[in-house]
Parts: sequence; C-alpha cells; structure tokens
Amino acid sequence: MSADLLTSVASSPWALPALFALVFADAVLVVVPGEVAVTATGALAAATGTPPLAAVIVVAAVAAFCGDALCYSVGRFAGIDRWRWMRHPRVRSAFDWAGTRLTQGTATVVFTARFIPFARLAVNLTAGATRVPAGRYFAAVAIAASAWAAYQAVVGAAIGALLPGNPVVAVIASIVVALALGLVIDGAAARVSSRRAR
Repeated sequence: MSADLLTSVASSPWALPALFALVFADAVLVVVPGEVAVTATGALAAATGTPPLAAVIVVAAVAAFCGDALCYSVGRFAGIDRWRWMRHPRVRSAFDWAGTRLTQGTATVVFTARFIPFARLAVNLTAGATRVPAGRYFAAVAIAASAWAAYQAVVGAAIGALLPGNPVVAVIASIVVALALGLVIDGAAARVSSRRAR
C-alpha cells in the first residue's frame, strides 16, 4: 500500500459510494467494518484533502440511517423469529434485552446501540417487530446516525491531521484506534448490562 495509491483511492469518484455501501452493509451484517471504513476515510480526508470531511460525515450518516431503517422494516414485516439464527439462545437474549430497553426509552437505546454493532442490529429489528412508532423511531435513528458518523469521521480526521502528508500511516493508525475504541465501548456496554442484570 503506497501513499500515491491511497491518495488515488481517496480522490476516486467511487470513494464515497464505497463508503456508503460498507456502512449500509454494516447495519445488516455486523462483520462488515463500517466503523473502520468511516474512521479510515476521515483520516484520508485530513491527510490528503479528499474526500471532503463534511461529505464523509453526510454519506456515512445517510448510509447508517438507511441501514438501520432497513433493519427496522425487516423486523416490522418479518418479525424476530422467522429465521433459524434468530432463535439461537444468545440472539433471543439480545432481542429480549432490546425489547426491555425500548420500553424504557426509545431514543436512549437507539442512540447507544448505534455505537455497538450487534446491539444495533438487535434494537433495530426489535423496534420494528414491537411496532415502535415509525416517526419516533426514525427521528431517533437520524440523530444517532449523524452523531455516530461525525464521531467516527472526526476521530479519523484528528489522526490524519496529526500525520499530514502520510496517508498510509494515518489510515493504519486510524484503523487501530477505531478497533480499540470499539473494544472499549463493547466492554463498557457489557459491564453496564451485567450490573443491570443483577
């Protein structure tokens, strides 16, 4: 991977569509590295000047909103027990957790879950299946998606700004930081859930 190659990728007309596709897919398939893609693109924006950071945030936010809305729609029309993977004990437990949290406050759980991949999927599917009002749900998702996109992109941009003119190192560093932050958030969420379960 060379600096010239990364600069070429960043300035490609496909950079933002590819980012959209990754973030959208991440809402449905938790193994897709949507967070990493946004953070790395944010680092490229700062290190190379392209694509514009504002465009990275807008594209990531719209893709995240669309992906979460798709999951909500799947939950609404297919439910949360149609496919075999949905009936796995751990998945059922996640759906039960999501259902309980949604009754306590839709906006809070939607916002929090946007930063935790599997929780995000469980909350969005469960929100649809339990008929959370679409207007209230989409408003919360729009705010959460925008905050998530801005956070991920700005983290990457901060790293890119510290390493100007060195996009390779900026991208690698941003990926490491994105993964580390993901582990910290997952760990904190697990601790909070275990305390509430007691």
